[in-house]
Amino acid sequence: MITDIFSKVKSILDTRFESEGTTAVPDIDNTKLTFGNFGLEFDATLLYIDMRKSTLLLSKHNRSTVAKIHMCFFHSVVKIASSLGGDVRSFNGDSLLVFFQGNTKQTLSNAVKAAMHIKFVLMNRESSVNDLLNKYSQIDFGIGIDYDTILATKVGISGLNNRDLIWVGNSVNKAVKLSDICNSPNNIAISSYVYGNLIDSVKYYLTKDVWGNEIKTDMWNKALFQFNGKLEYYYYTSYYWTLV
Repeated sequence: MITDIFSKVKSILDTRFESEGTTAVPDIDNTKLTFGNFGLEFDATLLYIDMRKSTLLLSKHNRSTVAKIHMCFFHSVVKIASSLGGDVRSFNGDSLLVFFQGNTKQTLSNAVKAAMHIKFVLMNRESSVNDLLNKYSQIDFGIGIDYDTILATKVGISGLNNRDLIWVGNSVNKAVKLSDICNSPNNIAISSYVYGNLIDSVKYYLTKDVWGNEIKTDMWNKALFQFNGKLEYYYYTSYYWTLV
């Protein structure tokens, strides 16, 4: 076996890696991804969401109840993200990735709007879904969002249960990091690039004064975090977007 592994590793390292662009988020059955040194590149806003305190859930509920809570969590996230053009990938325990393919301001803003919908549905007292889940445990989570060119390639070996796609790009790591530093009630964090390219409807809360003049309130707070050994600005919010 060591001989086979050595041979494969040497072949991977000695062979040039090739890639080409695509306008769709790849999935595991994409015929161009064949375990070889080849990948597909696409521009996308990446939303990473991670459920908090899942270990605590197991200490409070039996396994079947925890499974149902996870099912409700993931169903809500997938339904909301898909409605705004998100492609859900990489379920991993308590977390998942969503890619909003494209490089327009509307695409970036759709990812942020999805995050705000998710917060409302799963955490807001006005939400009927949250009311149902609170009979068991209050769900908490962190969402990180960034934009970049993503490289997707297939890893593993042939067979239904021995393969997966990996997603390579700074935005993947940054979105995970931003998710990690989110704390309720500030469940959503975005990179400075995403903030700088948002449309007004997901950047400002609009109200009017007593004279009918429009007032813009920035929904986002600016802060610093460390990424790749450097301090960078990011933005976080406690706002949500009602879903009916």
